[in-house]
Amino acid sequence: MAIVDDLINPRGTKRTCVVAGRLLLVSFNSVIGSFVSPIRLTPLQLDTDSNHGDSVLRDALASGRASYCQVDVRDPSQVIKAVEGSSVVFYMEATDLPKHDFYDCYMIVVQGAKNVINACRECKVRQLIYNSSADIIFDGSRDICNRDESFPCHWKFADMLSDLKAQAESLVLYANNIGGLLTCALRPSNVFGPGDTQLVPFLVNLARSGWAKFIIGSGDNMSDFTYAENVTHAHICAAKALDSQMISVAGKAFFITNLEPMKFWEFVSLILEGLGYQRPSIKVPARIVCYALLVVKWMHEKLGSRKYNLDISARFFHLASCTRTFNCSAAQKYIGYSPVVSLEDGIRLTIESFSHLAKDSSFGRFLNFEGQSKAEKLLGSGKVSDICLWRDEKKTFTCFVALVLLFYWFLLSGKTFASSTANLLLLVTTILYGYANLPPKISSFNIPKISLSWFEISENSVQDTIMSIVYLWNSGLHTIRSLAQGEDWNKFFQVVLFLYVVKWILVESFAVAIGFALVFAFTAFFVYEQYESEIDGLTRMLFSLTKGLLTSYLPASMTSFLQNKGVLRKENGKVVNEAAGR
Repeated sequence: MAIVDDLINPRGTKRTCVVAGRLLLVSFNSVIGSFVSPIRLTPLQLDTDSNHGDSVLRDALASGRASYCQVDVRDPSQVIKAVEGSSVVFYMEATDLPKHDFYDCYMIVVQGAKNVINACRECKVRQLIYNSSADIIFDGSRDICNRDESFPCHWKFADMLSDLKAQAESLVLYANNIGGLLTCALRPSNVFGPGDTQLVPFLVNLARSGWAKFIIGSGDNMSDFTYAENVTHAHICAAKALDSQMISVAGKAFFITNLEPMKFWEFVSLILEGLGYQRPSIKVPARIVCYALLVVKWMHEKLGSRKYNLDISARFFHLASCTRTFNCSAAQKYIGYSPVVSLEDGIRLTIESFSHLAKDSSFGRFLNFEGQSKAEKLLGSGKVSDICLWRDEKKTFTCFVALVLLFYWFLLSGKTFASSTANLLLLVTTILYGYANLPPKISSFNIPKISLSWFEISENSVQDTIMSIVYLWNSGLHTIRSLAQGEDWNKFFQVVLFLYVVKWILVESFAVAIGFALVFAFTAFFVYEQYESEIDGLTRMLFSLTKGLLTSYLPASMTSFLQNKGVLRKENGKVVNEAAGR
C-alpha cells in the first residue's frame, strides 16, 4: 500500500488508497505524482520506453513508495488482504475480460463488485468509488443527446458487458452509508488514452484489414469522449467531494466527459490519420451493416463457433452509427470536475503513445489518399464514375432501380423490343399529359410546372455526342488497321477475347448477359476500388501461375514465332508471356 499525498481527510492527515485497474493506475501517476496498489487479474507489465506514467510508477515501486499485489477479485480473502488498512478504494474492472464467457464475466464484474464492497465494510474503508460506464443507459436502438443522470436505466443494453456493469454500479450505490461506507459511481464516456486496449487497437485492426475506409451511416452522429487522465482527475475530485459534500455526492452517479462533443467519425479520422492510415471516406447505410452483423452472428451460432467474439464489433457499430452525448453539469457542480487535458491534447498524446502501431511512414504518412483510384480512372472520372463507385448513395440507388425497371420492361416482360418501346412512350406520354393538367395547387401543396427547356438538347451536348461517335469510329478503324498490319499482338488477343465473349453472349442468352452486366457495373468497380492492391496482387499471381502453362504446350516453332513477334521473351532461360508482363 502507499500514501497518496493529494487525498487528505478533513483532519489533515494523509490517507492510503487502493486503485484497481491498469489504465486508471498509470493515469494516477501522471496526475498526482503519488502511488497506489492495483487489484488485477493479470500481472502488471511496465513498458521500458519513455512512457511517463510507467517510468514514474517503476521508480515508485523500486523506492518502496508504492506496492503492488496481483489479486483475483473473485477470491474474497485476496480482496480483503488488498484493501486492508486503506481509507479509499477506486474500483475499475480489468479490461482484458473473457467476453465470450458469460459466467467468467459475471464473476469478475458483478461478484467482484460484491467482494470489493464486503471487503471495504470488513476493513472499515470509508470511501468506495466505482468506475462505471455511460454505456449502461444506452440500449443501442436510439440516440442519446445531452442526457443527464436523471435519464433512467431501462435495463436494455447494447452488449453483455454494459448489462453486468449496470448491475455492479447498482450494488455499489445501494451499499452507500451501510456500515459507514460512502460510495459513488462515475460514468465516463468512450475512454481513450495511453494504455487503451480496446478502442484504438480495434481501429488500427480495422485500418490494417481495409475496413476502416467505410463510414457507417451518415457520419454526422456526435459522441462524447473522455481522456483517461481526466477520468483519474474525476475520481480524485469524487473522493474529496465525499468529504466536503457528502449529501450531494454519496450514493450518486455522475457522467464524466471531456465536455467537447465531436463527430464520432472525425475522432476516428484524427486517430487513424495520426497513425498514418487512411481517413474513412466511403459511406455505407447503417442498416446494411446491421443486417451483415446479424447474418455473421447467425452463422457463428449455427456453426457453434466460440473462437470469435462479436461483442466488440457490435459495440463499435452502435458507437459509429448513433449519437451519444451527455450532460456533465452535475459532476461540475457537486464534485468540482473539469477536464485537465483537452480533447485535442488527449488525441495527440494517444497517437504518440501508440506510435508502435503506426503504419510504415514510407507508405502511410506520405501517400496521397486524395488521388484517383484505378477504378475511377477506368470509368472516366465523370458522372458514370460517381454512380458506379457509389459516391452518392441516393443517386446510385435511383439509377440502379431505373435500369432494373428498364431491363425488366424490355427483356423480361416477354414483349418485342418495338412493342416495349411503344408501350414505354405511351406510358411516359400519359404521365406527362396527366401531370400537365393538374391544378397549380392541391390543398397547401404547390404543383410545379414542367418547363419546355427540360426537353431541349443544347448544341454543345449534340456536338459532344457526335464527337464521341466520331472518336469511337476512328478508334475502331485504327484498331482494324493495326490488326491488318499484324504488328500489335497484344491488341490481337484482346480483340479475340472480346469477340469470343460477344459470341458467347449471343449464343447463350442476351437477357442473362445484360442482367449480369448490370449487376457487375454496380458492384465490381466498387469492390475493386476498396481492394485494389489485393486484387492486383492476386491477378499477378494468377499470371505467374498460368504463363508457364500457356507456353509449355506450344510447339517449338510457335514459341519461336511468338518470340520474334515480341509476344514471348526469354527470362533466365525461361519463356514468359510479354503481353502479361506489360
